[in-house]
Amino acid sequence: MKRFIYVFMAGTLTAMTITACNDAPKGDNATITDEQKAAEVQGQQFVVDTSVSKLRFTGNGVGKNHKGTFRLSSGNVAVSGNQITGGSFIINIRSMDLDEKGGMFDDKLRPHLMSGDFFDAEKFGTAKFEITKVEPYTKNGGDSSIVEGANFSISGNLTLKDVTKNITFPAKVDLDDNTLKAKGNFDIDRRQWNMNYGNDKTLGDKFISEKVNIELDLQAKKQ
Repeated sequence: MKRFIYVFMAGTLTAMTITACNDAPKGDNATITDEQKAAEVQGQQFVVDTSVSKLRFTGNGVGKNHKGTFRLSSGNVAVSGNQITGGSFIINIRSMDLDEKGGMFDDKLRPHLMSGDFFDAEKFGTAKFEITKVEPYTKNGGDSSIVEGANFSISGNLTLKDVTKNITFPAKVDLDDNTLKAKGNFDIDRRQWNMNYGNDKTLGDKFISEKVNIELDLQAKKQ
């Protein structure tokens, strides 16, 4: 009987974990490697419009998802011959705005995310993304981007909590004479940036997935 109960509980936990993962938003799987040399910035400068540009995130656990937004503090993108040659932007970690408001979200969840268990915002108030390479996006067999109309593969160094890793993801980039717009939707493994809190399936309903979904919405104007 005890063995039956143990197997039942283990099966239930596994099912709950799978259900939570299925309920979580799915993005492109970002490739994560070691830090790379930044691209040499050449050409016309486009300045990031921080009033509309943002980085949305979704963290998920068993039976729950938590969404929020970071604002950008500054940034620029260089373009030459209708091609992005380089650029970077600064993410304001302290600007985190959770979709869920009031009660435990303001009093417990946000302070916990700002703590050393996650972003350690008091010590690391900003993060940085610096472009290392931009190439035309090509489908990998039957595997296509979740971003409709993705036309470029963007690689860049993401520095978060003083850890720098290079990530590569598909993006849709629209460019005219005066405006540049870029959208991406991808998943990263937070453990790569020393965010390990809660990533232990023995925690049951307190388990927090290592995957974080990121939606990038960047707009920049010609300087």
